[in-house]
Parts: sequence; structure tokens; C-alpha cells
Amino acid sequence: MPGNSSNRSRRVTSKKGAPIGSGGKNRSGLKGRGRTLPADERPWHKGYSGTEELPAKTARKQDKERRAAAAEGRAPKVGLPGSKDTTWGRGGGRGTGRPTPQRGKTSQRGGPRVAPGRRSNPTKEGPELLLGRNPVVEALRAAIPATALYVAQGIDIDDRVNEIIRTSGDRGIPILEVSRNELDRMTGGVLHQGIGLQVPPFAYEQLDDLIAAALEQTAPLLVALDGVTDPRNLGAVIRSVAAFGGHGVFMTERRAAGITATAWRTSAGAAARVPVSQVVNLTRAVKACQQAGFTAIGLDADGETDLYQLEAAVGPLLVVVGSEGRGLSRLVGETCDLRVNIPMASTVESLNASVAAAVTLAEVNRRRTYG
Repeated sequence: MPGNSSNRSRRVTSKKGAPIGSGGKNRSGLKGRGRTLPADERPWHKGYSGTEELPAKTARKQDKERRAAAAEGRAPKVGLPGSKDTTWGRGGGRGTGRPTPQRGKTSQRGGPRVAPGRRSNPTKEGPELLLGRNPVVEALRAAIPATALYVAQGIDIDDRVNEIIRTSGDRGIPILEVSRNELDRMTGGVLHQGIGLQVPPFAYEQLDDLIAAALEQTAPLLVALDGVTDPRNLGAVIRSVAAFGGHGVFMTERRAAGITATAWRTSAGAAARVPVSQVVNLTRAVKACQQAGFTAIGLDADGETDLYQLEAAVGPLLVVVGSEGRGLSRLVGETCDLRVNIPMASTVESLNASVAAAVTLAEVNRRRTYG
């Protein structure tokens, strides 16, 4: 039709079709390769905090950042090598995001090959952060080994903080000033009061040494925990033991809480003064105490002996506290010499494990002090 060649609005290309995509091929290509690693799990990143050997290039990056931070008067934005477990265990396979380990191959450090980001359960041998002013000052007073002290910028200075910093300086413990946000990240948001002390794993006592040391006292008093899994309950029990003249605590190695940073904090530093032991079999440990002359009493809401009528409180005594839910296990309960109940006026069926322990220890201390 005449004039159509000058129509500027006419279509000169074909109509756009459906967009061409990968059809899921890119997603399939990533299958089995695992998640994208965060900065603190990448050995080549300056924020690396893993347990693998630090590459020389990463070390140079971190050193450069520290110098820049010092010049600008701020906290360095670098990782804490060795503070985050980045090892992985056996298993895995296709599609799991975890490579299958190759037999016979080890790293240059002599251990099994590891890959960043492939985490197993946290190692028990890793360092712990003790948080809070009382736990930290008590740990320093007890000369607990420490590898670093973290102090939040802008912290409110009081007598405890002054003592912490002075003692750390006298002992040669590195003092690192970090931002409060950084300390929050390191502690997982746990209340820290601006202070964190990095310490090696807790040193447990041998049960034989625990019993022998208690028997050297005028009125030996030990506490055994039967399946207490909450570290806050463990810390509270240790605090009560220290408050009421106890001489030690022991619990099983498995299916029970150990001395973690949470237990340290709940104990308000008492874990630095009260010996703690881990045993393989609690029933055998109770029998060992009985053979040494202790009377073993198990706290049980249905116990036949009233706490306030406990004549055995004045002699060598072992108080066995049951777990938060099921109480005393059958074998442990049968092994105890007495099953003791705490009289209560209300309709509450039972007390929290740490509260029951505190009430019992307070009554034992009262009997021993006032008769």
C-alpha cells in the first residue's frame, strides 16, 4: 500500500518469544557442592576463624587490616583463627552437600583432611569464652589458664573491670578491645557485660582425687548429678555447693551437661573453686563413695525419709540429684542408702533440680552448723 514504507511505527523485528533460561541446569550443576561458606569459614578470607592452618596470604591480609585499624583507631575486622570448628566427619555423598572423605589421605598437620564449612558436632577440645564480670574475675583470681581477654569498647568501668584488666596484664594475657557488636557475634548474643575471657577446655578432676580431697575435710559433702542436661542447672548446683560448704561435684561424661561457658556464667565463677569430675558410670561412682564412708542420699519426691529428719546429714554425705524430667534413674536410686523427700506445703509436684539441690544443701549446712 502506498506510503507504508515511511511508517516509522511499523514492526521491524519478530515478536519477542518466551525467555530462554537454563531449565534448572545451573541448579543441577550446584547439586552436591554444599552451601556457600560464610567469611569466617573461608581460609582465604581475612575474617577466617576456623581450625585449619592459616594460609600465608590470609595471615598477610589480617596483619594489614590490624595495622589499618590501629592507624584509624578502630577494632580490626579480622577473624579469630582457631575459635570456630570447621572440621567435618565421615559420611556424606551425592546430593548431601558434604564430600566423601578419601581413605588414607591426611593433611600436612598429620590429621584427617578437612574442608571449610563441613561442620560436625562442635569439638569438646575447643576454647571457651567465659562471660560476665563475676565469672571472669573469679577465674582470674583462681589462676585459671587463659589465652585472651576481650573488652567491649565503651564499657562501664567498675572495680571488677579494673581488677580484670590489671590481673590480665600482670599475667601477660592479651587484652583485645572489640566493638560490642563483635562481642555479641562471638558470644551468640549471650549476655556478656562487655567482658569475655577465652580459656582452654575445663580440667576435670579424677573421682578418686575428688573423694580423697573431700575426706580430708571435717564434714565431707559431695554432690552427684544423675542425667542433668541443662548447663544452667549444673552451674547453679556448683554455685550452691560453694555457698553451703560442699567439696565437689561429679556427673557422667555422656548424656549430661559439662562445664561450658553457660555453666561457668551461671555458677558466678564458683566453678573455679569447686572441683568437678566426670565419670563413666554413675552407679559405680556412687558405690565408690559408699565404700569410702559416704552415706548416699537420693532426692526423690516419693522418698521415705523427710529432709528435715535426716540424721545422716552430720556425717560424710553424698547428695544425688536426679534429672530435670525423670528424676533419679532406677539403678542409681536403688544404690542410694536413703531416698529423701523435701516437704512442701503447696500442690507443686516437684522442684527444679538445681533448686532441690540448693534446699538440701542449705538444710545440711544448717544441721552441721547449729545442730
